[in-house]
Amino acid sequence: MDNDKILAWTKAERLSFADLLEDLDEHEWRVDSLCSGWTVRDVAAHLTMSTRDTLPGMIKGIVRARGDWNRMMADQARKRAAEFEPADLIAQIRETAGSAKRAPFAAALDPLVDALVHGQDIARPLGRAREMPPEPTIAAIEHVRASAFYGARKRLKGITLVATDLDWSAGEGPDEIRGTTADLLLLASGRTTGLSSLSGPGTERMALS
Repeated sequence: MDNDKILAWTKAERLSFADLLEDLDEHEWRVDSLCSGWTVRDVAAHLTMSTRDTLPGMIKGIVRARGDWNRMMADQARKRAAEFEPADLIAQIRETAGSAKRAPFAAALDPLVDALVHGQDIARPLGRAREMPPEPTIAAIEHVRASAFYGARKRLKGITLVATDLDWSAGEGPDEIRGTTADLLLLASGRTTGLSSLSGPGTERMALS
């Protein structure tokens, strides 16, 4: 896929993410997001880091977290959230929205996935509707399904995903899961909180995983 197109999508989504943050009041910044243990402010801080991560910094973080990747990411996000005011975090997201720089080992589509998924991680607990652009969302789902990083290949083995808002499906297997592309992306990336919005025999298997 054309990297320039991916970067344009990512820039648009980051700027839209910043617009969402601009509209939050003081209380909303402290609300728990869909990321377990992360507040809205922590998620926003995390979004400022993808263009600033370096390999030496990542190695140090992994060592401090005793090899636990998720713990490292959470520690870094909370540290940055404590260092900067909400307005500073928003400004940083806007300033780097069009940057092609990404974290070590990240693929071109990973920053787009990050912005799309974390936008929902914030919007849904706050009861805010956040539209996801069709073509970038489909590209993000297909990337998540294929990437070893997200664990979707194992999690979705034997499951066919079928979009109800677009003419799109992917996967092989008898356990079908139907839903909007936004809900399918969240599911593929490991979020099960939206299972009630999905249908099909595969949802029962996901609920038990």
